[in-house]
Amino acid sequence: MRKSAIDIWVGIFVAIGLLAALFLALKVGNMNAVSFQPTYKVSARFDNIGGLKPRAPVKSAGVVVGRIANISFDDKTYQATVVMTIEQSYQFPKDSSAKILTSGLLGEQYIGLEAGGSDEMLADNGKITQTQSAIVLENLISQFLYNKAADSGQDKGAAK
Repeated sequence: MRKSAIDIWVGIFVAIGLLAALFLALKVGNMNAVSFQPTYKVSARFDNIGGLKPRAPVKSAGVVVGRIANISFDDKTYQATVVMTIEQSYQFPKDSSAKILTSGLLGEQYIGLEAGGSDEMLADNGKITQTQSAIVLENLISQFLYNKAADSGQDKGAAK
C-alpha cells in the first residue's frame, strides 16, 4: 500500500512538471495569445523590419489589437511586406500609419498603429502606405561614432 501512494505522488509531480513545461513553451512561443475573434488582414511595406517576427503583437495606444500573420520579401521593390491580422472589433481609418517599435531598450519588436483622420476604414486585404521602419541599434551606434570621428577631425584642422 505504501509503494502505490508514493507512485501516485510521483505521478502527480510529473504531471505538474509537464504542465509547467507546456505553459513555458507556449509563453516563449507567444502562443498563449491565441484569439478566436473574427479578424481582417492588412498589409504594410517596410524598408527594414529589424527583428520583427510572425506572431508579434500589433498594438494601438498600448492595446494589442492584432498579430503579425506573415512576413515576406518583395524582390521587385526590395522591401519587406508584413501581413497583420487585426481583430474585427478594432477598425482603423484608411490613412492610419504603422511603425515598428521596441518594448523597452532591448525587448521584443512589435508594430504600433496610429489612427488617421479619414472617414473610410481599412477593409480586408487593405494596405497601410504610411510606414516607419525599425530603428536598428547597431546603425545608430555606428552613425554616432562616425559623426564623432568627423567632428574630432574638423576640430584638429581648425586648431592649426
